[in-house]
Amino acid sequence: MPDSAGRTRLLMIDDDRKLCRLVSTYLEPLGFDVTAIHSGPEGVERATAAGEPFHAIILDVMLPGMDGFEVLKKIRAVSPIPVLMLTARGDETDRIVGLEVGADDYLPKTFSTRELLARLRAVLRRSATQAAPAAGATPPPTEIVVGPLRVNLDAHAAWLDDKPLVLTPVEFDLLTSLAKARGRVKTREGLLDEIRDRNYDVFDRSIDVHISSLRKKLGDDAKEPRFIRTVRSAGYMMVNP
Repeated sequence: MPDSAGRTRLLMIDDDRKLCRLVSTYLEPLGFDVTAIHSGPEGVERATAAGEPFHAIILDVMLPGMDGFEVLKKIRAVSPIPVLMLTARGDETDRIVGLEVGADDYLPKTFSTRELLARLRAVLRRSATQAAPAAGATPPPTEIVVGPLRVNLDAHAAWLDDKPLVLTPVEFDLLTSLAKARGRVKTREGLLDEIRDRNYDVFDRSIDVHISSLRKKLGDDAKEPRFIRTVRSAGYMMVNP
């Protein structure tokens, strides 16, 4: 969401300086303050620096010093900030890898500025309610508890063994859907429909990718699941302890 001045702070990590200038020139009159960084290591440093929060990140895959996937891994270790990835190739393999690492959306570099703006606004809308409660604050009461897992619907936050989980907006909504239906199977189509209801730009295979990423964050094993069980030819189910 915008800051108190109504501006949205955007970090663009891309070594194409001409593209960065183009994006900045287009977005700044529309309420964005764009900071451009041109290498992977510096991008990580700025994205994770304390006291300089950004609302979203545009991240290129091909970067000097560290590729975009490694940059995203380091960002995701500490932050659920919305990340829109760019690639010159735009093939399915890159999209799958990006989703597995934690990208919120993906855009090939043949994009138009209007499409970029629409995608940015979509990921910002999805994360608008993702802010975690302040340290020491009492969590809102609306929670789902599944063994050592707590999902707080009002705060849009989740904890495992009282340790906060860093989830993307898509992962949080999938976790919430499964937790609400614990003990019952949720089909891939049903999950996809729920995600689409929230304006996520996802495709059929990405549900499996997001579930895989969610399992990793839960420390779950697909063969001997504590939380998320795969039901062959049906979908997924949150185990009811």
